[in-house]
Order: sequence, then C-alpha cells, then structure tokens
Amino acid sequence: MSSPDAIARARAMVEKHPTNELARFSYARALFDANQHAEAAEQLQQCIAKKPDWMVATILLGRSLITLDRKPEAKQTLERALELAIAQNHVGPRGEVEALLDTLR
Repeated sequence: MSSPDAIARARAMVEKHPTNELARFSYARALFDANQHAEAAEQLQQCIAKKPDWMVATILLGRSLITLDRKPEAKQTLERALELAIAQNHVGPRGEVEALLDTLR
C-alpha cells in the first residue's frame, strides 16, 4: 500500500512536470496502491491519451475500473490491453489480462 508521503511526492512531480507521462504514471500507481481508484483512473486516462499504446497503464486502468465496478468500461479497456499485449509480444501481461477478462464474463 502506498503511503500519503508517496502520493504527495508523486503529485509534486506531476505539478513540476505536468507533461511528463512517467511522472503522471507514478502518481497514478501511488493512488492505485492506496486504493484511490477513481483518482488513479483519471490519471491513467491522461497517460493513455498521450500514449495510446501504453500497455501497463491500460492494464492498471482496467484494474481500477473493475474495483470501481465500472465493468463495461473495464472490459473495453482490458480488451484494448489484450490487443496491445499480443501486438507487443508480452506473454506475462497477456495472461494477466486474460485472467482479468475472465472475471468479467
């Protein structure tokens, strides 16, 4: 679980470097780890808007949406993550995404 300090540090980096998607992803990850899924989803959507082929951010967004019980959005997001995993030849993430999709069926 992420500490409030980790969230504050990550948020400060985003404020200092608002166009840096790695800083924004770190902030989103800290929020996710602290179970602040709505806020994490907002940050992850911004990451993906700038870099649509970012598989890890897409998977994390899908996981946040599942936790928020936004299952139709989660399914669509994870289907996109699966496409990315296949296209990028990522076997481990592909299995993770397939398992997450199974939970939505």
